[in-house]
Amino acid sequence: MALEWVVLGYAAGAEAVMLLLLTLPGLDGLRKGLVAVTRSALKPLLSVVPFCLFLLMDIYWKYETRPTCGDEHSCTPHEHVRHQKSIMKSQRNALLIAAALIFYWLLFSVTNLVLRLQQLSQRLEKLKNQD
Repeated sequence: MALEWVVLGYAAGAEAVMLLLLTLPGLDGLRKGLVAVTRSALKPLLSVVPFCLFLLMDIYWKYETRPTCGDEHSCTPHEHVRHQKSIMKSQRNALLIAAALIFYWLLFSVTNLVLRLQQLSQRLEKLKNQD
C-alpha cells in the first residue's frame, strides 16, 4: 500500500512545482511555454481526484476495522504504541490527500487565470495597435 502514497506524494510535488513556476515573477519569457505544459498536464493530473477518494475510503475502512484500545489496561504497551502509530499514519495520509487536492485546484485556477491574463494582454496590444 505504500506505493500508492508515494505516487500521490510525487503527484502533489509535481503540482506544487508547476504552481510555483507559474506564479514566480520574472519568468515572463517562459510563461507561455509553462502554461502550455501545465494545461496539457492538467487532464492526466485529474486522475488524482478519484485516486484521492479511493485512498480516503481506504483510510476510513482502516479506521473502522482497526482494533481499539479503550482502556490503558486492556492493551499491552506494544499494542498501544502500534495503535498510536496507525492513527498518526492515517492523519499524515489524510493531510497528503488534502494537499494533493488543494494543489490540483490551485493549479487549475492559476493556469486559467494566467491564460486569461495572456489573452487580455493580447487584446490590449491589438487595441493599441489599431489606434
